[in-house]
Amino acid sequence: MDPVWKITKIRQQLAVIDGKKAPDIVLKNARYLHSMLKQWVVGNIWILGDRIVYAGDRMPPLLEGTEIVDCTDKTIVPGYIEPHVHPFQLYHPQSFADFCGQLGTTAFISDNLSFVLSLTNKKAFSILDHLKKLPFSFYWWTRFDSQTEMEQEEEIFSNTSILEWLERSDVLLGGELTGWPKLLHGDDQMLYRMQMAKGLGKKIEGHFPGASERTLARMKLLGADGDHEAMTVEEVERRIMQGYAVTLRHSSIRPDLPHLLKGIVEKELPIFDHLMMTTDGSTPSFHEDGVMDKCIQVALDAGVSPIDAYQMASYNIACYYNMSNLHGFIATGRFASLNILQDEYHPVPESVLSKGVWLKRNGKRVHNLADVDYTAIPKFTLDFSLDSQDFQFSMPFGIELVNDVITKPYNSLITREGQLANHDECYLMLINRQGSWHVNTMIKGFATNVQGFASSYSNTGDIILIGKNKEDMIKAFEEMKAQQGGIVLVEKGEVITTIPLTIGGLLYDGSVETLMEKEKALKQALAERGYQLGDAIYTLLFLQSTHLPYIRITPKGIFDVMKNKLLLPAVMR
Repeated sequence: MDPVWKITKIRQQLAVIDGKKAPDIVLKNARYLHSMLKQWVVGNIWILGDRIVYAGDRMPPLLEGTEIVDCTDKTIVPGYIEPHVHPFQLYHPQSFADFCGQLGTTAFISDNLSFVLSLTNKKAFSILDHLKKLPFSFYWWTRFDSQTEMEQEEEIFSNTSILEWLERSDVLLGGELTGWPKLLHGDDQMLYRMQMAKGLGKKIEGHFPGASERTLARMKLLGADGDHEAMTVEEVERRIMQGYAVTLRHSSIRPDLPHLLKGIVEKELPIFDHLMMTTDGSTPSFHEDGVMDKCIQVALDAGVSPIDAYQMASYNIACYYNMSNLHGFIATGRFASLNILQDEYHPVPESVLSKGVWLKRNGKRVHNLADVDYTAIPKFTLDFSLDSQDFQFSMPFGIELVNDVITKPYNSLITREGQLANHDECYLMLINRQGSWHVNTMIKGFATNVQGFASSYSNTGDIILIGKNKEDMIKAFEEMKAQQGGIVLVEKGEVITTIPLTIGGLLYDGSVETLMEKEKALKQALAERGYQLGDAIYTLLFLQSTHLPYIRITPKGIFDVMKNKLLLPAVMR
């Protein structure tokens, strides 16, 4: 494991203390949060390169060439940490970091699932190493399974591959445990992987929505350390009682944070030192009004004390993941990742330093994160077309959407030929990128008047087609194919709206701000055609995800999650 700072750098840092070298930046008269004392203190913060070399009362003996910033009447807090990022929600790690940095979030702990499914470890690690060069802090967790049913599961998620991820110093945990029912039913393979992670000093993150006290106790014995699925104050207490680290969620499909914090404040639970916050992979437009700054504002609005609000987005996370020596703390030796605020009641920073680089100054962007080379991700190129023979929908049952992400089986009684009427049932097809198999069924509750809809964005990267008109579905497929990936809505042979996803058919190659506008246009067009749920992007993502009840369309076929049973296999073309 390479040291964060090499010997030469450390000697230079010591030279600043000794008055033999000037620091790069001094934040003078700074009122800043001392995370260990849980107090606001006033002092001077010396920075050399990406590191705080001193924080206290003194000024440097040597100031030649130093940028001195007078922070009188300002408040400084540590850079915010997002502890549970899914950085592939149409945006990609670099674009989302570039957006978040302007709002004070300067560190991610992120999901590796999309990298694992699309790249060899060698190629994935090359991208991770490139990301590490940016003035932003990227950390990762490694998955133990695909959270769907795949033929290549054991090959992709082998013990050797998982161990290679776990041995990286920027991989902090294993999980999240979406496949926890398998553990409780005796899956020693997953338990072995958890023990590999624990043996290397990594945390284990659960995924236990609605879990009973008994289930939480059993999962704790199996090795789970934390969970982010509490939806009520009672569920927060249940996790705390069993010794879990609890991350409170505020996401596009589960915006639970306001009522959770309000309940914790009302019950006067003395647990804020043990809580973290996350936006849990929200889709782009949810972030129009913020990321971790948004969570802090929610906490302040709920009556949480300012210091506790900021600690839940910085120091608490750093302590839990054993990196408070680098993050979440304005003190000597830490990364120079700092947010300069108007005051503690306004968490959107006026200025942002990330690893000693100004990302924002006095309300203006002054730095763009450099582009990252994603060419290792295979291009979305299809060498096949669809015809009428592919559009046979003879299954006696289909998939009904209970909400954005929960499904159940239903008996479909409609005639499945030609144009469907304006009811809430549509054709649904999943087909792989090679065109070698497809799964056909019906979907109820998606929309009443969507004619042709195609998406290369899905949990596994396979193609989803939905619609009432088979010709429009084929047109949407061809348009998606022509633009080398994307989400396309077609009506009467015309493209209504599209989101191009030219990075591997999964990710948008552009700014998050532009992506937000495209996503909003898509959601508006779907709403006008009868989509009444909250987040269509999550619906696409989770149609294949077998960690949620009750029935899923997967690469193997239609799968009953509760019975762990394949109901209908995929059809070879």
